[in-house]
Amino acid sequence: MKQPVLASLCLSLAASIWGGMYVVSKYVLDYIPPFTLVWLRYAVALIVLGAIAAMKGERPPKNGRDWGMIITVGIIGYVVSISLQFVGTKWSNAHTASLITASTPAFVVLFARWLLGEVLTWRKMAALLLATAGVIVIVGLGGGGESTLAGNMALVGAAITWALLSVLVKIASGRLPVLSITTYAIFTAFIGMTPMMLTEGPGLAASHWSVPVALGVLYLGVVSTAGAFFLWNKGMEMIDAGVGSLFFFFQPLVGSLFGWLLLHEELAASFWLGGALIVAGVVVAVRSEQSA
Repeated sequence: MKQPVLASLCLSLAASIWGGMYVVSKYVLDYIPPFTLVWLRYAVALIVLGAIAAMKGERPPKNGRDWGMIITVGIIGYVVSISLQFVGTKWSNAHTASLITASTPAFVVLFARWLLGEVLTWRKMAALLLATAGVIVIVGLGGGGESTLAGNMALVGAAITWALLSVLVKIASGRLPVLSITTYAIFTAFIGMTPMMLTEGPGLAASHWSVPVALGVLYLGVVSTAGAFFLWNKGMEMIDAGVGSLFFFFQPLVGSLFGWLLLHEELAASFWLGGALIVAGVVVAVRSEQSA
């Protein structure tokens, strides 16, 4: 299988998992505070990835430079970006959060140009504009609910730091296996999230637990964290960062579909038009990668 095709599968699956994650998160967050839930996600993911790494004979990095890259990925991507996303969503509204988050691929293109020297072709620009237009068509430009400046700034910070993470992972994958990068970056994030989890008080009270909540935490840890983080990092390793970033747009697309299927939310004609634009943008980007 050609690398652009395999990368497309990895990235689209990762973004689709994150899109569907919100249905599970919405339920679990009624019982477990947000930072505590993120900490639990990382704990479960660390156990899964650590066991896989041990079976495959993966060893920890041997030098300070490699550890420096992994720690940077863990802090910037899995601590700072995720925390800013939670804070921004809390202080803003879902509509504004969707629009600002959609800026992530644009930041990836900029970081890829600066740090990787990737060429910004007209095909990449056309693909980015098509996919961005698709998100705007789906979400709309007019917002509802209150949105604060602090919340919006936090969301912009989340978009920038996740974009930087995607490029840093591509750089690190030139020296280290993706499994090692993902495992030890999540280990870094687990340590970094511990003080934040402790500030939430009795986040792990026995009264919060039930079989559905436990299954939700396991799903978020195993599938949405261990699986999706690895797939995203693997996909970014095999394809230009600017092209790979466009698959991020599958997240709101799949999230809306799951809301329609499981929560019986209505989908307007704008959803299908926007979805078509997103898919068209990704197709243009992947074809440009295959012809490069």
